[in-house]
Amino acid sequence: MPSVIYRITYPNGKIYVGQDRTNSINYFGSASDELIARDFTPEQRQSFTVTRDILWYSESADRAEINRKEVEFILKLRANDPAVGYNQYPAFRGNNLSAQAQQ
Repeated sequence: MPSVIYRITYPNGKIYVGQDRTNSINYFGSASDELIARDFTPEQRQSFTVTRDILWYSESADRAEINRKEVEFILKLRANDPAVGYNQYPAFRGNNLSAQAQQ
């Protein structure tokens, strides 16, 4: 079964990085509804477009490799920095990427 790491980009420019072990065209992640809702007014929520980009694809990766790749992209893109994205794991600890990568 193909697996992907994807990035969702919201209209405000913030991102969410996630994994999908089925490569479903209809899966847009499990970012926190509450976090995203805080960033949009009721008017902005009436109509908006999100973009889903595949960052990594594999036909044969095991779950451990997929998990590692997901964290790698979260850290690389700073998707866990609340100013940049909606990922809550690994916890953002400033700009020290090497410390985060060890978690």
